[in-house]
Amino acid sequence: MASSFYSNAQHVDFESVLGMDDHGMVSMFEALMASGRRGFLGCPAVVYEDALVDFFENASVRSRVIISTVGGQLVEISEELFAESFELPVDGFGDLSEIPKDEIFDARSIVSLSGEPISLSGRKNQMKMPFRLLCDIMAKAISVKVGSFNAITVEKFSLITVVVCRIKMNWAKFLFSILKKMVSVGSKQAKGFAIQISLLLETFTSLELGESSEFPASKVLTKKTVLRFVSINDRDGAEEVTGAAKKKAVSKKRPATDVGAAVPKKKRSFKKKSVSSMELVEVAEEAIPFQQVAEPLDVEEPRCSSADAVDLIIQQVLDETRAADAPADIAQPAVTEEKNWFDLPYDDLVKQWEAERPVVTASDTEDEIATVVVAPAVGVQQIEEFVAPISAENMLSADEQMSMDDIVGDPDPLPGEAAEEHKNRCRETINTKTTIHNCHT
Repeated sequence: MASSFYSNAQHVDFESVLGMDDHGMVSMFEALMASGRRGFLGCPAVVYEDALVDFFENASVRSRVIISTVGGQLVEISEELFAESFELPVDGFGDLSEIPKDEIFDARSIVSLSGEPISLSGRKNQMKMPFRLLCDIMAKAISVKVGSFNAITVEKFSLITVVVCRIKMNWAKFLFSILKKMVSVGSKQAKGFAIQISLLLETFTSLELGESSEFPASKVLTKKTVLRFVSINDRDGAEEVTGAAKKKAVSKKRPATDVGAAVPKKKRSFKKKSVSSMELVEVAEEAIPFQQVAEPLDVEEPRCSSADAVDLIIQQVLDETRAADAPADIAQPAVTEEKNWFDLPYDDLVKQWEAERPVVTASDTEDEIATVVVAPAVGVQQIEEFVAPISAENMLSADEQMSMDDIVGDPDPLPGEAAEEHKNRCRETINTKTTIHNCHT
């Protein structure tokens, strides 16, 4: 549709905007007029949509001339015709790259809202309000770019510098080069200049253009639309400042992702395990935040054979088992508690008595005589052995032959009932010992 050729267009009604009370806006429009573009931006707003469609579909560039057909009629547009139709200057710089760098640097401070040089990669809210509007005019009506109109580019600011610093520019050459890009095959240049092309086609009397379409009033800068532009940009600017302040306040807090990013990843280094030897595997971990851990040194163990290694492991397991089964107080010296003879078990008591029994030999008594009779050598020898009996009195020890009074002793040292109880315990002990001895013999 032909409306796409002027969807982002911008036109100026100079008579209306020059009557505004805003001195800054009036000065900006006066500088724009002085640059020689009043005939191009302030021409009558006439649009022939059908003719525009035919023109762009059939247009091409030949020998620096734009050739097309509209309604079957040949149309040729040269740079001279283009300049005469809109009264464009033909003197000055023909390309934006020729603009002096010092002029661009000065313009950065002139248009700045804060007085500091603006950034050429920032947003247009860095500039004063009249130059924000001038930035829109340069982007939509001159360079005809698509995309965000809030961003500042080098091309846009160079066009602003030409107006602000009143630099002479060959607008006929510059604007005609943009028109040639619009009709070139494979060009990324957006299509525009709808009002200007419609007026050029009117110069060809042989063309039947049909009825003209009304250009949208919202795209024409008048006193009313300029005030609306100022109101919208003031509101957006206030919202951006508030949003920036909130973002700055929130940014004081350290986000949680930064804490996770401060922890370094752990790295582990391993040694290969040899088949013929056993080596320890050293694991080294990097430092954790707020801690310092020394890196362990790689200590190489002495090599040993597989059989020795198995024996070593078995010995270690046995040592650990003995250590686990050992009593907790094994390291303490053993305390020997002396027990009385009547507190000993029966088997221990018998062994003690056998150890204390005297050995009776032939020299001890004359009655213990063994007589051996040896028969003659011929035949079977008969041997007769006789052992004299040992009396019970000889088997008793000196302690056993003691009388009750000798064992009990003098009862005088113990008082009353305690002495009697002591005697009874002694009698029971002697009787028990005698009984055990008789059973053993």
